[in-house]
Amino acid sequence: MLGFLLVAQRPPKPKLVKEGVVMRMDHVYEVDPARMQVFKQQYMPVWDTQRIVKNRWEHLAWMHDHFADKMISGEGLEREIEKETKKRSPKSPVPKRKKK
Repeated sequence: MLGFLLVAQRPPKPKLVKEGVVMRMDHVYEVDPARMQVFKQQYMPVWDTQRIVKNRWEHLAWMHDHFADKMISGEGLEREIEKETKKRSPKSPVPKRKKK
């Protein structure tokens, strides 16, 4: 049987991080509930949020194992983009279209 005290599982008041983003627990960002007009935010006990946060790295590792051919770093990706951008930069201007 799973049991908990509801009072102990109420999330803290949200702190505004930037417009439209709040944080109740460290490193857990949420859409500001005030912006949720169509679908209101549902109540979620603290233990459930902590369970999801604790397991997100395991889930990410599973996704990588099953769907990624290789992992690249952000720096590596930036280098690849810079190389492609340098290759594409035209040495001569693109001819303009003639007006009809």
